[in-house]
Amino acid sequence: MESARQRLHDLYELYGFGHACVLEQSMILDELINQYNRMYQTKKLHQ
Repeated sequence: MESARQRLHDLYELYGFGHACVLEQSMILDELINQYNRMYQTKKLHQ
């Protein structure tokens, strides 16, 4: 997740906010965060 966040930051610095590759990386990071949250919630429910 950290490497995806760093890649997003790097792409943003190169291309700015509205560039397609920045938006795509943002969606990738969002999905990783969502997966993490789902895993955390599942783990929390089974404790």
